[in-house]
Amino acid sequence: MLHIRRSQERGYADHGWLKSYHSFSFAGYYDEAHMGWGNLRVINEDRIAPGMGFGKHGHRDMEIVSYVMSGELAHQDSMGNVTGIPPGDVQRMSAGTGVMHSEFNHAPNAETHFLQIWIEPSAKGIQPGYEQKSFSPADKRGKLRLVASPDGADGSVQIHADALMFAGLFDRAEALSLPLSPSRKGYVFVVKGRINANGQAMDTGDALLLDGESILNLSQGQDAEVLFFDLSY
Repeated sequence: MLHIRRSQERGYADHGWLKSYHSFSFAGYYDEAHMGWGNLRVINEDRIAPGMGFGKHGHRDMEIVSYVMSGELAHQDSMGNVTGIPPGDVQRMSAGTGVMHSEFNHAPNAETHFLQIWIEPSAKGIQPGYEQKSFSPADKRGKLRLVASPDGADGSVQIHADALMFAGLFDRAEALSLPLSPSRKGYVFVVKGRINANGQAMDTGDALLLDGESILNLSQGQDAEVLFFDLSY
């Protein structure tokens, strides 16, 4: 089964300092048909205005991944982490038994554009944790680079969830075929550009939901950046 969710079909919230597209139901946006996909619960595409951000707030029992496209995201949490997250970095925060954090854009003249991703953990009540790693464009060029996994394989960040997250860059003749398990769900999200996924023409912000499929084919990229999630039910 293949289903396309177009960018313009997502929920949208404009808070002035924050403009956010919601792929799944979140906060004031509710869509019974889009509560998540497998154990993938949230993909918010956020744009934070210069000098603004999320004040200190809490999370529990969720694996939270930040993927920055432009600008820089300043992160501070109750575990003692004070970091900046630039484009190319993948940040993982395991909320577990509870964590407080804040996220800001301290730049005076540039917005921060990033994806906030939530994945449901395999077990509740784990010890909170933090990890951040950098992946260069060369790491992702013409392939799907594993960036998050349950065991930290291939230098990926380790998430406490039955899910794999890949990132790739595709342009022109660059193409890929990835075998899939039909017993898993898949989710393709186009971060930018255009690409063909399993015969479906996709544009920036579009998503392809896969269920029972045995292969993922990516081709005809036009300056495309893609995320792919291999997910449990």
